[in-house]
Amino acid sequence: MAQTEINNFDSVRALIDEHRQLEAQLADPEVHANQGMARKLGRRYAELDAVVKSYNEWHSLSDDLAAARELAEEDSSFLAEVPPLEKAVDGAAADLRALLVPRDPDDGRDAILEIKAGEGGDESALFAGDLLRMYLKYAESRGWRAEVIDAAESGLGGYKDVSVAVKGSSNNPADGVWARMKFEGGVHRVQRVPVTESQGRIHTSAAGVMVFPEVDTPDEVEIHPNELRIDVYRSSGPGGQSVNTTDSAVRITHIPTGVVASCQNEKSQLQNKEQAMRILRARLLARQQEEADAAASETRRSQVRTVDRSERIRTYNFPENRIVDHRTGYKAYNLDHVLDGELEPVIQSCLVADQESRLDEALEQ
Repeated sequence: MAQTEINNFDSVRALIDEHRQLEAQLADPEVHANQGMARKLGRRYAELDAVVKSYNEWHSLSDDLAAARELAEEDSSFLAEVPPLEKAVDGAAADLRALLVPRDPDDGRDAILEIKAGEGGDESALFAGDLLRMYLKYAESRGWRAEVIDAAESGLGGYKDVSVAVKGSSNNPADGVWARMKFEGGVHRVQRVPVTESQGRIHTSAAGVMVFPEVDTPDEVEIHPNELRIDVYRSSGPGGQSVNTTDSAVRITHIPTGVVASCQNEKSQLQNKEQAMRILRARLLARQQEEADAAASETRRSQVRTVDRSERIRTYNFPENRIVDHRTGYKAYNLDHVLDGELEPVIQSCLVADQESRLDEALEQ
């Protein structure tokens, strides 16, 4: 018996109705007056659009298979058409089942990345700069827009700490920034001969990456002004005329949670406050979602909060030009290309592992 004979996909009918309703809502100009809501509806529509197209493909192939079987009962020459159609229908059913596995609800969101130097001093800061360049190149390759919103540079041209906002170019959650970049959270270990090493010895150091889904609109995360402590201080590091001469840097503490965000990259205190609030909202959104849904927080909990090189997700070995992702077992000897932005195969290994895990969970329920 073909697998398709036990797949009715009755649950898709409700999704088709929802897809039709969303199409009508998005055609209403008043909906677009609220950009945050319009974007949320647009992401859901794009997600369901893929399901509807996949269902229609499966349904059409199923009809062709039924017709071929019926014709084969009267004319045996049609029997040759049945096996390839059965295979095609089973493939379409597998694709549809994969789309029906619940996604991370944040997949369509933009993201904020924070890269922090860890063990290794100047070498770690230089590696943080390498990671920043890798992410900027990768974002460019996907047509995303990346913006450095805060940075604390090191003496040799690396970064002690840098925050980047990455904005996507598609409403489809499968192509969302968070859908891919969430797998970058954790400790990244590097093995190479530092520029400061005179004996040519290989050193190991690490940099930490944190990734947060960005809020669609400021009112998505409720923050009361009286719950904030705002400190201003003098910026440090290279910059324009205002840096190091005025108290333009801003540090904001959300008192109820203790969550802190700071920014010193902009020239004015007001601009730094706006960027710090942007980071704070993203951190609070992640915190709220972790508390609200323990299952959905597994990915975020796996993002190592400490920059301890023993808790690594990936190793970058320069002498062997090797990159290894320790979560999926992915290994390749093209580190130079990966650092130049060709990160997709590494991330794909994480996407496949995540999808398989979600599918296994769905089948167990």
